[in-house]
Amino acid sequence: MRRESVTGDVHAVLASSTRRRVLGAVADSGTPIDALTIATQLTLHVTTVRFHLDQLEAARLVRRQVGAEPRRGRPRIRYVATSSPDDDSREQLIDVLAAALAERPDGRARSVEAGRRWADALMPAEGGSGVEGAGDADASDVDTLVRVLDGLGFDPLVAGDDVIRLRACPFRDAARDHPQVVCSVHRGLIEQLMQRRGGDRRTELIPFVEPELCLVTLAGSGGRTLDE
Repeated sequence: MRRESVTGDVHAVLASSTRRRVLGAVADSGTPIDALTIATQLTLHVTTVRFHLDQLEAARLVRRQVGAEPRRGRPRIRYVATSSPDDDSREQLIDVLAAALAERPDGRARSVEAGRRWADALMPAEGGSGVEGAGDADASDVDTLVRVLDGLGFDPLVAGDDVIRLRACPFRDAARDHPQVVCSVHRGLIEQLMQRRGGDRRTELIPFVEPELCLVTLAGSGGRTLDE
């Protein structure tokens, strides 16, 4: 199994629902916890749990502690959750980068292209690793889009045949300050995800229809677009 690249991309690491469950088990434990205990709690194979723990450790979301008690064989390895790699600094970095890109005349186009590349990273070629379930051949383009957006933390809700409500955003503060950059990245992400699944429905991102709500419209169902 090819190890997923996690450098500098915490959200990609947490795109897997199983990985989020593993992280939750570590975070909810009052004491350091080992892979076997997590596997028992979540009804998973211990090898699967160890794989996800490796990804979480590489992203600095958990750290390992090697037991000092004497025992035969390998020392017991337990895990504790970290506070993540300095959330405040990460948010500041996102804001600085978005502000710098917003000042460029081609900032919007570059942002859309960045979103498309993000989609390609989340849905790599067959045989690679990406968002859990995103490569399901039986899933429709909309099902795949919703699954990926949910994995990234957008809390999507399908409302009828032509609207997806995004009730959360992992970059909400930066999006409010620099919507022409952050929302354009999300627009490129959504468009590319649909195209990767062979969808022919036109998509539009309508940001901040409410303070905590954005919409994705399908097949030109109307509404205020990002460029308006």
